[in-house]
Amino acid sequence: MQASGFVLAGGASKRMGRNKALLPYGGSTLVEHVAHVVRDAAGSVALIGDPARLGHLGLTVIPDELPGCGPASGIYTALRVTQTDWNLIVACDMPSVTSEVLRDLLGAAATSERDCVAASGPGCAPEPLCGVYHRRSLPALERAMRDKRLRMRDLVAEIGAELRPVSAAALANVNTPGEWEEFEAKPS
Repeated sequence: MQASGFVLAGGASKRMGRNKALLPYGGSTLVEHVAHVVRDAAGSVALIGDPARLGHLGLTVIPDELPGCGPASGIYTALRVTQTDWNLIVACDMPSVTSEVLRDLLGAAATSERDCVAASGPGCAPEPLCGVYHRRSLPALERAMRDKRLRMRDLVAEIGAELRPVSAAALANVNTPGEWEEFEAKPS
């Protein structure tokens, strides 16, 4: 299955207090690490975010079409620019996500009759920022953007996402300095 990979990196990082996409990680940055994992799984990667903040990384950066509207806008932008039917979307703040987890999501999408396959940890709600979206879901996102319904968990429910169980550890994200310190302290 041909798919495009996108990393959402346009958030304000208010809780972190600095741009979490650019946190140092493994000799590069967090967003570069996640981009590498996404490229490994999907075969391509582009960042959705501010080219002025991320352009120096040497990755393709696509400006968010509706900045300030959260991750729904990033997914909306990705689906508007994609050249493929299926699109792997991952938030930049998931340092433990693996290529294997993402390839599993892509494989599930290839046989799914739904327009979205989203990761879901054991006993957890769906994680819409680690999922595969068919571009057929763009009209639902357009309506949501127009109506200012920006909560992604509501949108994946509306789209009728298939949920794919993955380990909770793979979906862990870092939003605060404390969460980042805790993540960095864990043995690899």
